[in-house]
Amino acid sequence: MTAQQIGRTLADSTPFWPEKVQPPKGAPNILVVLFDDVGFSDFGCYGSPISTPTIDALAAGGLRYSGFHTTAMCSTTRSALLTGRNHHSVGVGCLANFDSGFPGYRGKIAREAGLLPEMLRPHGYRNYMVGKWHVTSLTESGPTGPFDGWPLGRGFDRYYGFMDAETDQFSPELVRDNTAIDAPGMFADGYHLTADLVDQSIRFIADHQANAPDNPWLIWLALGACHAPHQAPQDIIRKYDAVFAEGWDVERERRLARQKAMGLVPADTPMPPRNDGVRAWDELSADEKTVTTRLQAAFAGMLDHADQHLARLVAFLEQAGLRNDTLILVLSDNGASQEGGPNGFVNAMGPYNQKPEPLAEKLARLDDIGGPDSHSNFPHGWAMASNTPLRRYKQNTHGGGIRDPLVMAWPNGIAARGEIRHQFAHASDLTPTLLDILGISPPDVIGGVVQQPLEGESFAASLADPAAPDRKGPQYFEMFGHRGLWQGGWKAVAFHPPGTPFETDRWELFHLAKDFSETEDLAEREPERLKALIATWWDQAERCKVLPLDDRFAPRFAENAERAQGARRKFVFHAGMGHLPSDVAPDVRSRSYRIEAEIIPQAGPIEGVLIAHGDSTSGYSLFVQDGRLHHTINVGGLRSTLSSDQPIPPGARRLAVDVTRKDGARNLALLIDGKPAGALASPIGFSMLISWSGLDIGRDRGSPVGLYPAPFAFTGRLKKVTVNMDGDQILDGEGVGQAEMARQ
Repeated sequence: MTAQQIGRTLADSTPFWPEKVQPPKGAPNILVVLFDDVGFSDFGCYGSPISTPTIDALAAGGLRYSGFHTTAMCSTTRSALLTGRNHHSVGVGCLANFDSGFPGYRGKIAREAGLLPEMLRPHGYRNYMVGKWHVTSLTESGPTGPFDGWPLGRGFDRYYGFMDAETDQFSPELVRDNTAIDAPGMFADGYHLTADLVDQSIRFIADHQANAPDNPWLIWLALGACHAPHQAPQDIIRKYDAVFAEGWDVERERRLARQKAMGLVPADTPMPPRNDGVRAWDELSADEKTVTTRLQAAFAGMLDHADQHLARLVAFLEQAGLRNDTLILVLSDNGASQEGGPNGFVNAMGPYNQKPEPLAEKLARLDDIGGPDSHSNFPHGWAMASNTPLRRYKQNTHGGGIRDPLVMAWPNGIAARGEIRHQFAHASDLTPTLLDILGISPPDVIGGVVQQPLEGESFAASLADPAAPDRKGPQYFEMFGHRGLWQGGWKAVAFHPPGTPFETDRWELFHLAKDFSETEDLAEREPERLKALIATWWDQAERCKVLPLDDRFAPRFAENAERAQGARRKFVFHAGMGHLPSDVAPDVRSRSYRIEAEIIPQAGPIEGVLIAHGDSTSGYSLFVQDGRLHHTINVGGLRSTLSSDQPIPPGARRLAVDVTRKDGARNLALLIDGKPAGALASPIGFSMLISWSGLDIGRDRGSPVGLYPAPFAFTGRLKKVTVNMDGDQILDGEGVGQAEMARQ
């Protein structure tokens, strides 16, 4: 190539253009479809009666893995999947919701651990992220960032989705690139987040093909389904009442029978006993069966609905002529959720704030389940069925928490059609596998930062060879003190009761190669083998930054909130401010505070929201309606509203509410230009959570806190809103931790 020369004139100069980056020969497009909280048996092709024909067709045209393992939680699995390293090693030992002050628990992926899109970008890939992120500190998810941990700061070229662990499917907390935006529709319009995320995926691919058809792309589609709240169209939900009417005991047996017939699990796999605390289905009353069946139907409906929209995405790939050259992976981030508790919730935001949800209330709200005013989650029994035939749940290191479905299909690259692979694979193995398929070596330096070596191992050989060997090295597991280690087909695992000494944990030993469901504990028969595996676990834990062990998930949340806001007691929100996520909004739980809105006087009536934090399931709002000032506290759908005892006079400038907390009671007082305008002792308040949805100024977008039509924008001229909080906050740390964990 002729070198560039720059002379005095064009005649004695030689131009130069750098060569265009060429993708690896035959590099496929990559579509990763990551489900949330979907158990091992929930796809139809893994034994479920839930309708997932799109996923089943992909499995029939490719591969299913029976030995794919995750990390037991969402942030952690996503970190391992994206980096090719263990989650503690990259700083996300637990959730993105807190930083424990130790290297393995920063809640944010370290720069030394490059993400898959950062590795693919130099090889001509364009990278698009759609859906749930949840791998950067939530205290950094506000309008000022910092954005270095957001998708666009970690190798993705475009982003459309939500930053947190969950969001309302009918009124989501959306971000486009680095900016919070309103959802493009509402429940009344037929809007649902799953459909929107698929629409955006199609849009990103269509735009890509229009502009850069010769470059391959990566779409990382991380759905909200099937994380709580379980929400879907009612016609889909209702059809599953009959499917699950016989209960979780019968359902488990049916799923295991299907799995054996499919060859997913060995024919002699026994069904483990029910998980601790799960009652036999026949012990439930008729009303309990009705409610819990509908809660399961909402979960099933959400998965069914997601599969229907995934069908649109696959059909678009066919239509665009891209299907044969696209590697599609469908998987889940952990086992089914135990956060619904023993009885499940219609609206979990009430119990999170010590508002009971008795069976009679659940039954009365039966038809609300899965709708816009619900925040539902199913009970332990149905989560147990989702994880058939595995023990325990998400958060745990037994099979029910860490063994998940994985479907892979690529017409031009995977010859198998409908085959099953039984090799052990881990979330950290995914990125090494994709790089192996592409013939790409992981970079030593990204953005000037020297990179950690990959810790996962490629399982690419198993795509073509059903007899390909398992990974060579061991794989540890740890979550909230629960521990485990796989090595050479054996597994040592310890369930850790929170608050108990780690040295008293009882380790179990299973030969997974012969005991799929972890039912035959060989600890007493093989003590030396168990001892060796435990020793290896400690070695891995030290190497991968797992230590120090910490089961204090409650204090972690409380400490993180205190550290994030520090001594700050005053927030000033000027008119025109956009959405503020809950994790960076004023923390008014269990404390005294004043909210004051300053308006600019004008002629004529005014109405609308001054400030609102939350949604129809929980939150608070200060607003003007029918000429009066109102303050609503909404806890689990139960609203307590104080209205001014006089109209707002013309020319009023300051509209305020004082909330005084004393001896557990909350006394509310409205003020208009500093003068009392009404008082109320509220029976409810926020003791643990305010809301999952964020804070708005001058409106209440999406699902409204109060009984007014959203967004109920303020029609007057709003200058600013000031929130002043007293230092009298007393939180039940254990309760806060339990509530926070229940929504992860």
